[in-house]
Amino acid sequence: MNSLVRVALTVPLIGAAVLFAQRFPFRSGEGESSLPKDGEFHFIRTEYVDLPGYGRGFGFSSRNGRGRGWWMVDWPDADEHFSIGIKRLTRIDVGAPRTLSLEDDSLFDYPWIYLTQAGYWGATRKEVDRLKEYFARGGFLVVDDFWSEEEWENFSETMAAVLPGKPIDDIALGDSVMHVLFNIEQKDLTFIPGSRHLRRGPGGNIVIQQPAGSAPAWRHLDDDKGHMVVAVNFDTDVADAWEFADAPEYPAAMTTLAYRYGINYIIYSMTH
Repeated sequence: MNSLVRVALTVPLIGAAVLFAQRFPFRSGEGESSLPKDGEFHFIRTEYVDLPGYGRGFGFSSRNGRGRGWWMVDWPDADEHFSIGIKRLTRIDVGAPRTLSLEDDSLFDYPWIYLTQAGYWGATRKEVDRLKEYFARGGFLVVDDFWSEEEWENFSETMAAVLPGKPIDDIALGDSVMHVLFNIEQKDLTFIPGSRHLRRGPGGNIVIQQPAGSAPAWRHLDDDKGHMVVAVNFDTDVADAWEFADAPEYPAAMTTLAYRYGINYIIYSMTH
């Protein structure tokens, strides 16, 4: 992990905006990756069992992925596209994305993990204990793409078991995670749409339709030392912006913002 920190601190800023703006091609077949098998950093998608009564049946998880379970929504496209973005926008040695259960003994080899649809996560006692240990060893979790008071309640109950007594607060604009590489400002605390939130407007322009009653929130949980260990993207869909980074119809500004949040989370996790 020390080598990762050194690499992260040499991230080039010049030209990042140009690279973000490009609609470069990606290759993401089902279960395949254009990235090397091994690397110093891997995007780790967390596998889990669905909450009883809320199971997701077999179907497409993205344009190039199929399977069962809420954990795999946007897989493998989002993982692949974001990993390619990390490689192009930083000097981090990025390997192919991987999926991993919290019960897998190799969990502790990875400093950063991602979990989607947290409102449907049926966390087991063993997963709770494993996550406690993961955080104690310096691990960092990003949760994304979950909605409604009901889903929030399930997620917050899980976190209360993992980090008892720790509040889930909004990330302050002055927090270092908002400026560790890219500057996240007030205007960036905005709704990042999923593809399902896009419509054709007058003249064929793409219009973003935010779901009624939703309120995008960027929150966090800290450990006993006051270090952020969980970043929470609520009522927003960062991974869809990664997934559709190659789609001309998806708003480029939203993909840019999603990459900035994601890369900041990674750099923060490796340097704090």
